[in-house]
This record gives sequence, C-alpha cells and structure tokens, in this order.
Amino acid sequence: MATNSPLSPLEIMIKNHAILSTVGFLILLPVGVLIARYTRTFTPIWFPAHLVIQLFLSGPVIFAGWYYGYQTTKLLELGNFQDPHEKMGLALLILYVIQLVIGLFTHFVKLRSPFGPGTRPPQNYFHVLLGLVILALAASQVHYGLYIEWIFATGGVHSIPMSAKSAWIALIVVFWVLYVVGLALVPRQFSQEKRSRSGTNAKSDEIGLNQPAAA
Repeated sequence: MATNSPLSPLEIMIKNHAILSTVGFLILLPVGVLIARYTRTFTPIWFPAHLVIQLFLSGPVIFAGWYYGYQTTKLLELGNFQDPHEKMGLALLILYVIQLVIGLFTHFVKLRSPFGPGTRPPQNYFHVLLGLVILALAASQVHYGLYIEWIFATGGVHSIPMSAKSAWIALIVVFWVLYVVGLALVPRQFSQEKRSRSGTNAKSDEIGLNQPAAA
C-alpha cells in the first residue's frame, strides 16, 4: 500500500532516472524534431539548432538518465539487462547513438541521390524514420516504467502521481499532433527541391533555402 513517508535512496535514484530519461527522450528530442520539421524550408539556421538540441542538450540528459538506471540495477543486485525495461533502455541508447551518426553523416557527407539532382538520398529518409521509431519506442518505454517497472523495483511503497501519468499522455499527444500538422510543409520542401534540380550539388538539407519560396 502506498504511503506518505519520504522516498528511499533507491526510489530517489529511480525517480532521477525517470525524470532525466523522460526529459531527454520525450521533451528535448521531440523539440529538436519539430524545429527541423517547421523551420527547414525557411532558414538554414534550422540545422545548427537541431544539432545543438539533439546532441549537446539531449545527449548529456539521456546518458545521465541511463546512468541512474544502470546504477539502480546494480543496487538491486538483479543483474543488468534482465527485464524488458532494461533491455529496451539499452536498445534506445544504441539507437540514439546510431541516429546521431546517421544525422551527422547525412549533413556533412555529400552523396549524390539516386533519385536525381536536388532530391534527398535514401539515408535522409531513413534518418527521419528512425527518429520517429525512437520516439515511439521511448514513449512505450516511459509508460512501462511508470506502470510496471516502478512497482517491480520499489514494491509499490509509494505510488506514481497521477500528474506524472497525465504528463506522459500530454507529451505524446502534443508531439504527434504538432508533427502531423507540420507535414503540411512537406509540399513546400519538395517544391524547393524540385526547383533546385538544375545541376546544383548543394546539400539536400540546404536545397531551396536561398531561393524564393513556393507560391
């Protein structure tokens, strides 16, 4: 039964893990995605902003959250990566690093697209798809932590506040609604790419930014 007693050191460690992981995966990474989605056809500044958020802001928070989770597992002496939550946490960390590498490669290594000049090569599409997969998996991971892992690790001495569960729902809904709405800018993006198919060798994520916007 839940009580009003202070949190134990173990519970505090788990709480730190949960907060940092949620901020990293469900707040900072989505903000970086939305910046790219909404501003890439208007200004080249979108990429530096996207990079700073996804790497220099999200990275330390995500790794700190993972560290607290790893330390919690050691404290419980149950072995590392034994249950679904721990395995998914490791998988998400690996996918996040892969996503960073793909994003940097896509931007700084200029490859000719098989779809024609001015179009984005396949790795650009893969980068977008992988990013959305990571966010979907992270949403599921946080849900598992709130509803299952907390009780398993702590015995349910203290219950998860309803506000935390409501915040999880709000973060998911707000991000996906904004992302879907932002897809309305895809025709503008494709229009800019189409106008650039005149032999230019510009990077695909800079195409059209120096040209007049589509009417």
